[in-house]
Amino acid sequence: MQKNKIGVGKKKFYVVWNGVHPGIYDNWEDCKLQVMGYPEAKYKSFDTRDAAYEAYESGFVAGRRPKTVKNLLPGSKVTACGTYLRDSLAVDAACSGNPGDMEYRGVYVATGEEWFHAGPYRQGTNNIGEFLALVHGLALMKRENITLPLYSDSQVAILWIRQKKCKTKLEPVQINEPVFDLIARAEKWLKENTYTTSILKWETEAWGEIPADFGRK
Repeated sequence: MQKNKIGVGKKKFYVVWNGVHPGIYDNWEDCKLQVMGYPEAKYKSFDTRDAAYEAYESGFVAGRRPKTVKNLLPGSKVTACGTYLRDSLAVDAACSGNPGDMEYRGVYVATGEEWFHAGPYRQGTNNIGEFLALVHGLALMKRENITLPLYSDSQVAILWIRQKKCKTKLEPVQINEPVFDLIARAEKWLKENTYTTSILKWETEAWGEIPADFGRK
């Protein structure tokens, strides 16, 4: 029988839906780092890794009754990021200059297959490309009824998605008119559509470059 840190018993796997770094953790200490001090953190333990993956991929379900942490002391340093989900879609952008020629794409993590690729577009920025890539991924999966988590390595783009607004400081000029047309269409889609896709932060320091990376660094 396997021993864990709190005594003798079965090994647990922990799903964090809402925390510092959402993901799957194989011990309570790492899970605790994600939820302690995080407002309305949601997490739950499972007896098997497969059950944890299934619960994580299906997203937070109210009837599942995940544990919720409220009003805990803030400020725990994150030292682990869990394991990324291979059955997922990753998006990334590349830009040759700032501004410069911008493009973005989406890649299925498990196989490296490219699901979409747009651009290059003149006089864009990397943040704009990351934002457009996320919206493209959300729209694609909603249209095709695909239920996969969506990874991005851009905190800025994820925040813009939540705000339903591309808050770029780039000035619109004639040469980048197609870029701003895409931004307008993306913002319109976000305002007119709902989605259940989980948008997750890709942790480059822990996992390496995101699979959709263009490899031009």
